Amino acid sequence: MTTTENWIEVGSVTWFYRDAKPVNETTKPPVVLLHGLPSQSYGWREVMEALADQGFWAIAPDWLGFGFSDKPDKRDFAYTSAAFQTALDAWMQAMNLERVHLVVQGFLGSVGLQYALQHPDRIERLAILNAPITPEAKVPWKIGMLGIPLVGDMLTQDPLLVDRTLEGGGQYRVSDDDLDVYRRPFLKSSDAGRSLLATVQNLRLSEATAQISTGFKSWDAPIQVQWGVNDPWLSLEQAQAFVQQTPAAELVSLEEVGHYPQQDWPEKVANALIPFLRRSA
Repeated sequence: MTTTENWIEVGSVTWFYRDAKPVNETTKPPVVLLHGLPSQSYGWREVMEALADQGFWAIAPDWLGFGFSDKPDKRDFAYTSAAFQTALDAWMQAMNLERVHLVVQGFLGSVGLQYALQHPDRIERLAILNAPITPEAKVPWKIGMLGIPLVGDMLTQDPLLVDRTLEGGGQYRVSDDDLDVYRRPFLKSSDAGRSLLATVQNLRLSEATAQISTGFKSWDAPIQVQWGVNDPWLSLEQAQAFVQQTPAAELVSLEEVGHYPQQDWPEKVANALIPFLRRSA
């Protein structure tokens, strides 16, 4: 099973997404996988293929401003959590995705979680991988400096920022072939850097984590929290605290895995995710 590359027009913008479809028709809810900063849907490819092999339609979009999706000027798209949520909702509707399993990761994972809280009727099951989920979560310096005026303007125009960030989030070296895909949007246009700058400047993480930490206490649908324990930016203790106060949540610790589990060790992610999604209760 392999992933395919697709584009879809949603209003005035074009979204890029990858998907992997099972061989046979399925009644299982689709699985939507959302990437973090400064990644893209490419990081999910091996997890998506494993999901498709088990009968799930797996779909991973590039957020607007990232990867190979459009990168609107900030005058046309605010790059705030609210703007991302509205855009995600429009994409879901354009894709005819009425009810899904949702998987989120990283420092845009908070947007996916806020979307879930706003649309609980559309979420069958929820999986969280190394995302800010408690008020203790802070933007790491390696990402935060990308939003500093003037400094961030220069740093976000350097394609090597992808190497430094993806490899800085764990202990694994990212292959040159993979880095070529991650760097490509930054080599193609300065718009990729400007979108990243605007996103980091508008993260408002304390507001997001306050909403997340309280909102999921009364959440009914099952939640799996997968956590790369070697994440230098978000500690395992944060995941444990979230699970302790969230009755619907379970914790899976991923040993020897960093901030980007889907890139660091996709087999471990898929091996935990698939049984969780297949459960009937």
